[in-house]
Amino acid sequence: MPHSKSKELVFSLVVGSAGVSLLLWWYHKARMPQAGMSYPKCLSLGSMLDSVTLQEEMHHGPGTVVPFQRRQLQILEKLDELLTSVEELREEVRVLGDTIPRLEEYVQGELTGKAPAHRISPQHRTRRKRPFPAPSIVTSHNSSEEAESEGGYSTANTDTEEQSFPAEKALNTYIEELDLEALLQKVDSLRKNESEQLESFELLCDHKEKCKDEIEFMWRLTRSYGDMCEMSTNKEEKKHYANIGKTLGEKAISKAPRNGQCHLWYAILCGHVSEYEGLQNKINYGHLFKEHLDKAIELLPEEPLLYYLKGRYCYTVSQLSWIERKMAATLFGKIPSSTTKEALENLLKAEDLSPGFSKSNYMYIAKCYFNLEQRDKTLKFCDLASLLPCVTKADMEAEKEVKRLKASLKGVQ
Repeated sequence: MPHSKSKELVFSLVVGSAGVSLLLWWYHKARMPQAGMSYPKCLSLGSMLDSVTLQEEMHHGPGTVVPFQRRQLQILEKLDELLTSVEELREEVRVLGDTIPRLEEYVQGELTGKAPAHRISPQHRTRRKRPFPAPSIVTSHNSSEEAESEGGYSTANTDTEEQSFPAEKALNTYIEELDLEALLQKVDSLRKNESEQLESFELLCDHKEKCKDEIEFMWRLTRSYGDMCEMSTNKEEKKHYANIGKTLGEKAISKAPRNGQCHLWYAILCGHVSEYEGLQNKINYGHLFKEHLDKAIELLPEEPLLYYLKGRYCYTVSQLSWIERKMAATLFGKIPSSTTKEALENLLKAEDLSPGFSKSNYMYIAKCYFNLEQRDKTLKFCDLASLLPCVTKADMEAEKEVKRLKASLKGVQ
């Protein structure tokens, strides 16, 4: 995936902070139903003291700790599912809101025979520049256990109803045969343009049987599954691509444990997979992400993308409240820890290695300075972010955040 969109994904990894806060709200309401406590107040000092009392009760007797934790875990998982549903509904409402203003234009287009093309999932797009249709389909309908794909890679199937996905072997009866060096050069060139990432993925799949044991091929295919996950508009497709990419990334690391690119893209695919897991698995994937990101930095100390990702990770962890940390630690054990300064150091390192690395990097640097109450530097990096063009969705989201930061700065003058 391109630098600028690498990845709002990483950071569902950490703890699912809203889920933990909702759990605390539920507990407080159960103990004091007469108080009618509103949600924002559950983050006050009073509820902090309640959370300490809760931990003491959990350890009151040796026979009560595990059952209590199990009950709380079940409740937390249900709350996490509820939050996921709310987010999906919010996204549907957003899409509907974006669509309604264009309805008149669409109707006029239908009447004149010039209706705009619908945006469809990359999985259902026709292959450009290739004369034959894809001949086969792979069906996934088992749980998240690993299964063997047609291409010889162990893949993870989704736990949903029967779904149809593109075969992981050659996607076309016509294959442009390339030697490894030419293939890798063409794949990297295509991937620089978002509109050609699908073709890059297809080209890799066409050569899977021939190159499947080549490390340089394997990590690029892992990366490409991450691109497909980003491009897909359907949740089950995203989950499908993420699971296959993660499993392929594991195989690449086992074959080349000293290859930094293998660790980098495996970490990113762990981030994608975590989006479709329960809260405890999100935390587990958070540890995996950090472990392999640190390993990649050790092996590729001059790669700015690594420091950008670590900076975002550290920033997200640093924003967890005391209550969220204590509740997560009580239920799941050790959780990550970091500070705004650590996040800033990594983000500035990315900028030093590649000035103007991305709009999102500037935006997160500005947020760090804002939290550190350094107004002038916050404004400086907001301005630097605004100077970069909006090319991707991530760029547009970063620009919105920059505008919010600037508005906040005006409010504290």
